[in-house]
Amino acid sequence: MVPVSVVIITKNEAALIEDCIKMARLITDDIVVVDNDSTDGTPLIASGYGCRVFQKSWAGYGANKNKGIALSRYNWILSIDADEVPDADLVKALHHLNFDKANVVYDIKFKSYFGKKLIRFGNWGNDHHLRLFNRSLVKWGETEVHETLLLPPDAEIKSIAGHIHHHSVTDIEDFKRKAILYAQLSAAKYYKAGKKATFIKLHFSPAFGFLRNYIIRLGFLDGAEGLAIARVIYKNTRLKYVYLKRYKEQPRKQNDYRNELVMEQA
Repeated sequence: MVPVSVVIITKNEAALIEDCIKMARLITDDIVVVDNDSTDGTPLIASGYGCRVFQKSWAGYGANKNKGIALSRYNWILSIDADEVPDADLVKALHHLNFDKANVVYDIKFKSYFGKKLIRFGNWGNDHHLRLFNRSLVKWGETEVHETLLLPPDAEIKSIAGHIHHHSVTDIEDFKRKAILYAQLSAAKYYKAGKKATFIKLHFSPAFGFLRNYIIRLGFLDGAEGLAIARVIYKNTRLKYVYLKRYKEQPRKQNDYRNELVMEQA
């Protein structure tokens, strides 16, 4: 085992978390699961594999990840989601790391899947994230969505061998549901930051995102799944600025718009 705590946040992840935990157990003897009132047996599965499970109220992605970090035994943290599975090459690389410099942050390559299909192109085809770090110097920013790590000025970013396999969505309907949720959360984040839904953001940004993903980054080579990803990314970009525009015009809770905007996803 290596001196790394694996931190996973969960909400009804019974269908996915077992594979994630099995690989995490090859890395460490400390797996921390921060659960948000799952009703599908997720905590039982996790505890059955020796994870330390904590029930915490939902405060946002970054905030709940920070709760898990605070409960960890080791200063070095590998932060993953329940639908993310470290592969054997990454496990091996972790066992050969020297954890002697707290300011080093490791960038890990991802392989993303649409259902069971590996996506090789588009935005998903070259995915990588900062996920291994020392909690004495690094923590998650606590924004509503798309949380990022807050790094010290002298942070040294390094790559590491291996991949995290991200089983992102099961099918197109699952993808659409997630796109709506993330659009709502992004709009709330933008609203708090004082951003505006300009004409360019509403009409040109979605189209540019589609072209970049599907044409420039060769998403069309992934076939039907590549087109589905590009279309949903287009709709997600448009929806978050539609939400933001409506917040500005008449501030309401984001759920007030859910039903009417779901129709735009059809």
